[in-house]
Amino acid sequence: MKPTFNPINTRINNEYKNRFYIPIKTKFWISHFTAFVWMCFSIYIALPWLKDLSHIVSFPIALLIIGGISYIPGYMNAFLVASLILDRQPAYKNEFPSDKITILIAAHNEEEKIYQTLDYIDKQDYQGKIKVFVINNGSTDQTVQETLKAKKQLSMDIEVLNEEKPGKFHALNKALALVTTPYVITIDADTLLHPSSIRYLVARMKSSPNDVCAVAGSVLAKNSRENLWTKIQEWDYFLGIASIKRLQGLYQGTLVAQGAYSLYKTECIQEVGGWPDAIGEDIVLTWRLLNKKWKVYFEPLAVSFTEVPSNLKHFVRQRARWARGMIEGLNEIKPWNQPETYVKYLTGINLIMPYLDLTYTLCWIPGLILMFFGYYWIVGPMTLLVLPLTLISYSILYFYQRNYVFKPLNLRIRKNIFGFIVFVLGYQMIMSPVSVYGYIQETFKFKRNWK
Repeated sequence: MKPTFNPINTRINNEYKNRFYIPIKTKFWISHFTAFVWMCFSIYIALPWLKDLSHIVSFPIALLIIGGISYIPGYMNAFLVASLILDRQPAYKNEFPSDKITILIAAHNEEEKIYQTLDYIDKQDYQGKIKVFVINNGSTDQTVQETLKAKKQLSMDIEVLNEEKPGKFHALNKALALVTTPYVITIDADTLLHPSSIRYLVARMKSSPNDVCAVAGSVLAKNSRENLWTKIQEWDYFLGIASIKRLQGLYQGTLVAQGAYSLYKTECIQEVGGWPDAIGEDIVLTWRLLNKKWKVYFEPLAVSFTEVPSNLKHFVRQRARWARGMIEGLNEIKPWNQPETYVKYLTGINLIMPYLDLTYTLCWIPGLILMFFGYYWIVGPMTLLVLPLTLISYSILYFYQRNYVFKPLNLRIRKNIFGFIVFVLGYQMIMSPVSVYGYIQETFKFKRNWK
């Protein structure tokens, strides 16, 4: 990819400026009303399903099961769809900021990837000065040597730090103490940046109100052609995670400024004490920032590509870690203690995620098996009503990603039809049990595993 100094389509930005403005509060309630109407419709047409299941397991249990696999997910999907339709990304005030920034890269045994990551940073079209700290976190391979090679061959200011204490938060906090720039960016050692990525990330921060303390970048799958497993995850990052980020960004409360690629105001991170001692350090950090009445935005044009797990073992570790991080955040800061209304709601949704994942794992999956033997007690024709809404939401996001992100950035969406079909029909059957496994790990305080 060649750096593109003006990939954004000015006409698109002007369209956003000229369209009738709907306040965020109005969007919030319109989306909820739409979701409520959809749920009422779903409940009405599913009454026979509820009646039949009640004869088998009793009415309260039937309501609990159907609520967890149909009513609540349907409500949440409808709210998501309505919010995405109403979402309008504000135009930049300045597309070419030149503020000094510092990039932190925590690296543990990354000899095969660190040079390429640094090379992509060096090719950015960002006009400001970039300082890079690579924090060697107990590597036993050639990570340091590869970093020194990049320091010699590339034009950036690169400095190697050593932190022997295991844990990403230790590495990041060591470097944070040396940061002197107003903004700091974290990037994973295997993350590659689009040539204009940093420019758009900083531009979004510079175009935001003063109470915005962080901007999460857009993270997509880099190794999606490796096997079927990575092809499925490509759609999760491209549609699933991106849609949630857009929803949260619309309501000014992106719940995770992910460590893989995000920008923060240095003074804000320092004020909350840096990265916490947590397996989901980026989740807990973000919630601490939100608890200070600061806002966290999302910038879809700040695109990066990260290496996703290519086998089930590593996938389970990663997603269980994310689930544990969510529980850590809930344990530290309860949703009702968040000062902003939208953040109370967004973090409050996480309170019901264990219930939804448990219901899906213990009821939907067994119900699906029973369906193949002709028993439609749990899974049947009525449950398919969730599928059209899911496809609608993915279609809306696909249209947005294609026309307002990939096309301006001169990127092309790979053809991956089979991966999409498996993603829509079977991905959740893997995700929910893995999340439940993560909840169990955190409940019983299992040993942490960052990799």
